[in-house]
Amino acid sequence: MAQRDMAQRTTAHLSIRIDIGPDNRVGPGKVLLLEMIAEHGSISAAGRAVGMSYRRAWMLIDQMNTGFGQPVVEAQVGGKAGGGARLSPLGTDLVAHYRAIERAAEKAAAPFLARLLSPPGET
Repeated sequence: MAQRDMAQRTTAHLSIRIDIGPDNRVGPGKVLLLEMIAEHGSISAAGRAVGMSYRRAWMLIDQMNTGFGQPVVEAQVGGKAGGGARLSPLGTDLVAHYRAIERAAEKAAAPFLARLLSPPGET
């Protein structure tokens, strides 16, 4: 990276992706989608909140449900206001554990990330 480009960068952060088996990956996008489902109670509203189509959001949820062998998102039976979606206990745990891993990794990596951003010759 050119020195000028490095000077323009003021922060660095980690992006964590966890591979759980060959076909099951969890990263920041899926976790954010799960958080938005918990917040909005709807797959379509969660998709809109993160800028993705309902179909894409549903496909990601289906991948996670299949990959874990049990639902991370459950349908809520509709009533007068219609149905929706909520995180299963596994989904809630998945978000909490992912965010805990993310915080621990960021804390451990902070001095190294700072060093990457310091001008050459500084310690």
